[in-house]
Amino acid sequence: MSGEPRSGADGVRDRNASGQAQNQRPRDRYGRPMPHGAVGEVDRVPDDAVFTVEEGVAEAQRLLDGGFAFTAHEVLEAVWKSVDEPERELWRGLAQTAVGVTHAQRGNRVGAARLLRRGADRVAAFGPDAPHGLDVAGVAAFARALADDLDAGRAASGDGIDPSEMRLLGA
Repeated sequence: MSGEPRSGADGVRDRNASGQAQNQRPRDRYGRPMPHGAVGEVDRVPDDAVFTVEEGVAEAQRLLDGGFAFTAHEVLEAVWKSVDEPERELWRGLAQTAVGVTHAQRGNRVGAARLLRRGADRVAAFGPDAPHGLDVAGVAAFARALADDLDAGRAASGDGIDPSEMRLLGA
């Protein structure tokens, strides 16, 4: 059997050669699947993508700056999967903040606020000595402020959520 994606037994879900779910549909800017054959708004990050820390930070920031928090989350998740402890929790928190922004963009205020706070707590735990020049205090402050704005109804979903304000590196 080839490594090409195939439809699942139900004919709906894409699956890889081993039968695991692997959605290959193009995505919109908020990471929502589009119909097969549509032109996606952003390139997919392959499930087996590998980024160095430096590449991951640069690419994730570029994506955040462009409004693509979901795809930034995929890049940060790829770094999370490749680093050793104890840094894994840092990258997990960064990925959670980016996916929290994604949920906010999609209109899921409650889920977004929870993920944003969970991610903020994870990254803030690394304090001022966070590795790689990461601005964990800034990321945590951004995530908590957005969560507060969502809870208070001050943040508007969709394009009203600006992920470019989340800065991964200190000035």
